[in-house]
Amino acid sequence: MRRSITLAAAVGVTMALAACSGGSTDGETAAGSTDETGAAEEETSAAGAGGALTIWVDETRQAAVEEAATAFEEETGATVETVLKNFDDIRADFNAQVPTGEGPDITVGAHDWLGELTANGVVAPIELGEKEAEFETVAVEAFTQDGQVYGLPYAVENIALIRNTALAAEAPATWDDAVAAGQAAGTPYPILIQMGEEGDPYTMYPLQTSFGAPVFTQNEDGSYTPELALGGEAGNAFAQWLAEQGSTGVLDTAVTYDIALAAFAAGESPFIIGGPWMIESFEGLDLAIDPIPSAGGEPAQPFAGVAGFYINAQSDNALLANDFLVNFMATEDAQMALYEAGNRPPALTAAAEAASADPITDGFRTVGADAVPMPSIPEMGSVWAFWGVTEAGIVNGSLEPVAGWEKMVADIQGALDAA
Repeated sequence: MRRSITLAAAVGVTMALAACSGGSTDGETAAGSTDETGAAEEETSAAGAGGALTIWVDETRQAAVEEAATAFEEETGATVETVLKNFDDIRADFNAQVPTGEGPDITVGAHDWLGELTANGVVAPIELGEKEAEFETVAVEAFTQDGQVYGLPYAVENIALIRNTALAAEAPATWDDAVAAGQAAGTPYPILIQMGEEGDPYTMYPLQTSFGAPVFTQNEDGSYTPELALGGEAGNAFAQWLAEQGSTGVLDTAVTYDIALAAFAAGESPFIIGGPWMIESFEGLDLAIDPIPSAGGEPAQPFAGVAGFYINAQSDNALLANDFLVNFMATEDAQMALYEAGNRPPALTAAAEAASADPITDGFRTVGADAVPMPSIPEMGSVWAFWGVTEAGIVNGSLEPVAGWEKMVADIQGALDAA
């Protein structure tokens, strides 16, 4: 197999990671005087002799990772142990075990864990080398912080407009077009968006961005600053739009996820805003996946969630882990195996293009190309408690739109200042 990152470069990364984590390498003397050449030779020898990796995986990803691990073992002489974990337990267990010297060398995870994991010092950067250009842009952006990439992406997930083509033959260009098409179809709901009494700011986010009111300011590399950007005139305009849609019944807090799913499956609306996880519930419908129509005049950009693999910052096998991820999990075969297991568009562009033979996957991938990464900065944790309930209150009329939105922004800022 052709390596996309040279061993010498990977050794350099490994040494840098070891220095950052405060750990020691096998080639390091007690006085820390071993030169880079000696360290590189010892690392090269260790890699050639095999070595061992432990990888945490969930049930969905296990078979695909083990297939790549078998090829890795055959080529390198290394051994790989996969440990099956409940995905919901991985984040907490990784945070708890790594500082004690335990935990895996590699774990599967979500990109929006990144802020917490880096703040806790439990993950190390990955050296993608020339492979970086082979990934979907949003996938790399999602795992980027302070100019470094901290995860090997394998899947991109985002919402889009799911259209029942029997009820709407064409994709709507704007939100008003979608509502008009839904009304013309004569269905109970012109368009379905889950809200509930607590709101759903994740699903509503592309409509908010169409007013030019992102949650945080974004850097050029796709990462975020902790500066709130959802207030001001743009945020207030979105809030007023929410109130209008609530007063006409287009948006309704009585519509929960389950209600929206069942209504669309029953042909009660031509449109639903949602993700690929919904598709299996719509068996028998002829579907198209379209961009979410703009309500505020600017592009409607949904959040992108990116799944990937992290390297333990305390791992004694960082070189081996980097090699496995970059050269065995960042291949078209491996990423297609992960796609077939999880039904999410691959992060590797070649695999994403192959998966796009399926029109549903192609539709979500097309929308995802204009998506923005879910903020992974720790400050995002202060937003959710105020965001959804404010949107729901504005829609159901219990909050005055501008005053309610401005109070929400002030409450979030207060939480950020107190953190």
